[in-house]
Amino acid sequence: MDINEAHLIFFSPTHTSKQIGEAIVRGTGCSKVAITDLTLHTVERFEVPRNTLTVIAVPVYGGHVAPLALERMRNVRANGSPAVVVVVYGNRAYEKALADLDTFASGLGFKVIAGGTFIGEHSYSNEKNPVAAGRPDADDLKYAELFGEKIRAKIAAAADMENLYGVDVTRIQRPRQPFFPLFRFLRKVVKLRKSGVPLPRTPETDAELCTHCGYCVKHCPAGAILKGDECNTIAEKCIKCCACVKGCPQKARSYDTPFAALLADCFQRQKEDRIIV
Repeated sequence: MDINEAHLIFFSPTHTSKQIGEAIVRGTGCSKVAITDLTLHTVERFEVPRNTLTVIAVPVYGGHVAPLALERMRNVRANGSPAVVVVVYGNRAYEKALADLDTFASGLGFKVIAGGTFIGEHSYSNEKNPVAAGRPDADDLKYAELFGEKIRAKIAAAADMENLYGVDVTRIQRPRQPFFPLFRFLRKVVKLRKSGVPLPRTPETDAELCTHCGYCVKHCPAGAILKGDECNTIAEKCIKCCACVKGCPQKARSYDTPFAALLADCFQRQKEDRIIV
C-alpha cells in the first residue's frame, strides 16, 4: 500500500515539537504535505482524508500533553486514517502523556499506527540551569527521520488500510532513569512545597531592557501578554511554556523558578528518544 500524502499537526511554542514532526515527515518521503500549526489558534473543523498519514507532535508539560494543544485539536476529524502520535518532553518524564495523546487521537477517528517520545529543551532551561539544552539536536532529528522511514516501510508492507495494524503505545520502551537522581528530585520537590516559598506564576520582564517590540505578544500561545502592556503577563492565562523568554530579542524576559535548578541538578543524564512502530 502506498500513501503519498502527509498531514503534520503540531503545537510548538518553542519549536521543539515542530522540528521533530518535520523530521518524521521528511523520513516518510511523502511528496505532498499539509501543515496545521495549532500553536497560536484553533483550526476550523476539517476531516483528514483516509489515505493521508497524519503526524501529531505536541509538548509535555508536567507529565501531561499540553491542554491547550488538545483543546485546539478538537475540530480535527478522521475516518480511520493512519496517525503517528509523538510527545516531546524536557528530559524529566512524559508519564502518561503518550497514552493520553493516543486516546485523544483515537477519539477523533484516527488509527494510531506508531508512537514516539522525543527529548526537547525544557521550557525552564536557561544558561545557569540547562535542562536538555539544544535538543532536539542533530542526532535526535536523524532518529526522527529514521522513524519516518520505518513508518513508510510499515505502510508499504500492508496490503490495504484494513491490514495496516495499529500499535499499543503503552508498550513503548521507557528511557532509562537512574533511581537516586529521581528520588533526590522528588524529595526536594516535597521540601520546596512544604517550605512555603512563593513560586513565580509567570515570567518577569526587565522594563529597562524591554523595547515593546511586540514579539512576546505575537508569539504567546495563550494570549497572556497584551499589546502595550508587554512588561506584564496575565497569570490566569500563562501556561509557562516560556516562548516569550526564549524568543525575546532583547533578552528582557526571564522565568526564575526554583524548579529549573532542581531539574538541571537531578536530570543531567540525557534520556534517549523512543519509538514504537
